[in-house]
Amino acid sequence: MDVTFRIRRQNPEAPGKEKPYWQEFALPDVDPTDRVLEMLHRIKWEQDGTLSLRRSCAHGVCGSDAMRINGVNRLACKILIRDLGEKIQVEPILGLPVIKDLIVDMEPFFDHYKRVMPYFVNDDSLPEDGRERLQTQGDRQQFDDTTKCILCACCTTACPSFWANGQYVGPAAIVGAHRFIFDTRDRAGQERLDILSEPNGVWRCRTIFNCTPACPRDIEVTKAIGEVKLAIRKGTNVGIIETDAIH
Repeated sequence: MDVTFRIRRQNPEAPGKEKPYWQEFALPDVDPTDRVLEMLHRIKWEQDGTLSLRRSCAHGVCGSDAMRINGVNRLACKILIRDLGEKIQVEPILGLPVIKDLIVDMEPFFDHYKRVMPYFVNDDSLPEDGRERLQTQGDRQQFDDTTKCILCACCTTACPSFWANGQYVGPAAIVGAHRFIFDTRDRAGQERLDILSEPNGVWRCRTIFNCTPACPRDIEVTKAIGEVKLAIRKGTNVGIIETDAIH
């Protein structure tokens, strides 16, 4: 099949190309099971070597090739041509500064992520046997879903609240905090809840649900955000709350 790519391009440092513009590329002999990333490689290698994009593993693990494809945030390495058709529009994810073409500045995103202390905190003495701190399978299940985040920014850059106010920590940061807030072995849950209680924290979420379908790892992002809100309302400072009320 023949496929036409319409790509939003921008080079803020190049005279005459500072503003975004659209460029089309025709690709013949495309297999329906080819991935968008492979076709972007063809464009770069065969037609225009100046096309810039970010990618690494090409297997949906690193999250580096997140972009807006036919109006939806996706990983270019996962989506197949047959699922998009013969006309495909590609642009950078929204809400972050464009460095060049499909590459955005991820620093603001990671700054928000670092704010929520996305790491394990426990200074208590180890168990007497000196081995690891244990927890039940039930305890683990409370945060198992949010361990799958690959920091691709698909959820955060699909969020209208983030578009409107870049100071909002965004869904990905809340998901990262959730993973530790509900870990019964962690001891910094209340600190994270305090951070997320601030004006640009979790309460800027308007439950629009854009984040959940945008996640390439099928994390129930809106559910995780709701659980964090409930934990703040209940004043929870340990890793467990009753979540049945919002399931």
